[in-house]
Amino acid sequence: MTSTLRQIPGYVVGTWDIDPTHSTVGFSVRHMMVSKVRGYFRDFSGEIVTAEDPTRSSVTARIDMDSIDTRQEQRDAHIRSADFFDVGNHTEMTFRSTEVRTDGADWTIVGDLTIKGITKPVTLELELNGFGPDAYGGTRAGFSAKTEISRKEYGVDIDMPMDGGGVVVGDKISVELEIEAVLRTA
Repeated sequence: MTSTLRQIPGYVVGTWDIDPTHSTVGFSVRHMMVSKVRGYFRDFSGEIVTAEDPTRSSVTARIDMDSIDTRQEQRDAHIRSADFFDVGNHTEMTFRSTEVRTDGADWTIVGDLTIKGITKPVTLELELNGFGPDAYGGTRAGFSAKTEISRKEYGVDIDMPMDGGGVVVGDKISVELEIEAVLRTA
């Protein structure tokens, strides 16, 4: 444990709340076989527990599926529909970690991701950005994480073929998280 803590300057043990105003939950997907469309979820929350032994830490998060924003309202409405997220029946996406691993300076978080009532394991590549004081007398921590998932594995399986081959929306979704969290004081 001592060698692990030396890899994390300023490491603080405690319970942290994700600060949504300083965090981003984003994704990108291949569109029309030529480019990628990026989007975000605007409403999310979560809790991070950093343990004495960092590999015993945990993360839980919830994302409001209705808060999707791809900067095009017509597309967002279609993604909310039964063709994609079926927000009328599945209002949240959730994540619950099951394991935190380190291999030298490389960190991963393994957990269960639930979309449309379907739960699958995912592995997030984690970057520990730092721990330190904020301007309000509190303590903050920063994390970056990324993974790739198959939308079809989560029941988001609409196929929209294009003339001449290919599909309008790719299957592989790149997920990118920039998380800033605030240490609970009480």
